[in-house]
Amino acid sequence: MQLTKRQKEYWQRTIRFTAILLSVWFVVTFVVSYYARELSGIRIFGFPLGFYMGAQGSLIIYVIIIWFYARYMNALDQEYGVSEGDETDSAN
Repeated sequence: MQLTKRQKEYWQRTIRFTAILLSVWFVVTFVVSYYARELSGIRIFGFPLGFYMGAQGSLIIYVIIIWFYARYMNALDQEYGVSEGDETDSAN
């Protein structure tokens, strides 16, 4: 099956955005944890940054990542005409 130029462009944009968000996820999950001792000098709401990121900060960032992904993909689907609202129900 050959993909059209428009389909290739759609998947390239999808993969690029997903890779960016996965990079953010990696940094928040592994890099911040690796440097937790060094980050303890920075305080957020009275807690060391390393502790805060482990307890709440990373979870907040994960929710933001999900929100950005859903918003971007909905807009991209609308732009390329593949959104769920475009489907017609042939059963009716």
